[in-house]
Amino acid sequence: MDVDALTAIDVHTHAEVSADGHGSLSPELLGASAEFFKSHTERQPTIGQMAAHYRERHMAAVVFTVDAEHATGHPRISNEEIAETCALHADVLIPFASVDPWKGRAGVREARRLVREHGVRGFKFHPSIQAFSPDDRMAYPLYEAIEELGVPAVFHTGQTGIGAGVPGGGGIRLKYSNPMLVDEVAVDFPELRIILAHPSFPWQDEALAVATHKPYVHIDLSGWSPKYFPPQLVKYANSLLKDKVLFGSDYPVITPDRWLSDFEGLDIKPEVRPRILKENAARLLGLTKPAPPGTP
Repeated sequence: MDVDALTAIDVHTHAEVSADGHGSLSPELLGASAEFFKSHTERQPTIGQMAAHYRERHMAAVVFTVDAEHATGHPRISNEEIAETCALHADVLIPFASVDPWKGRAGVREARRLVREHGVRGFKFHPSIQAFSPDDRMAYPLYEAIEELGVPAVFHTGQTGIGAGVPGGGGIRLKYSNPMLVDEVAVDFPELRIILAHPSFPWQDEALAVATHKPYVHIDLSGWSPKYFPPQLVKYANSLLKDKVLFGSDYPVITPDRWLSDFEGLDIKPEVRPRILKENAARLLGLTKPAPPGTP
């Protein structure tokens, strides 16, 4: 991947359809998401189509699904398929995996194999959909493996559009996506690189507190148009967290075109913009060498 040739790195995109047409969500949850985001079912691109979309824009994208088989009973899209298809488009796609923490030791073995044999570069957790609290010791062997493998872990935080409007929210509990629960993980796994996904409504201040306090906790800006970002998030992105905030769209729910267009109108310092759009992600993902100590 030629990082210098890229205009941006989108750290948050979803593989929603497998090669055989299997969806990442059940029809009920997909329908709720479509109603919440208004455009979710208009386009569900294949991974190959995602590659073309980002290649046209001279961008790279992190791609993942969510493995929530234990809680939902819905089979996931294969991590191997995502990794293998991303490898065919390695100029623009970066494969992440998702392993349901309820899978125990089998999940730990899978995580190790996915990194060592399939080139996976990180892992995605969605505690609300996967029905687990991030600080549950049940998940700790999986975190330990990810920390040892030296790759990042993305945690969905805040409210989710998935299940919105369905009776009982489709069984999805929002409390599991409070960033303070991930703070526990950051304490117990101090070398684990963590990304708190999304502006963490209604826990934005909590997310900012965790990211400023724990050196390896980052925040991605996916899932919201930048014009709706809380003012404190913009303030911290411009200052204390300028090296720890990452561009993410949540594609295909939000396109990078829309996100970047709205980002243009945000009051972000000129010297901070390239950090958010590419430089911070490139460093976190190991695509560029870290700057020497003392480098401004």
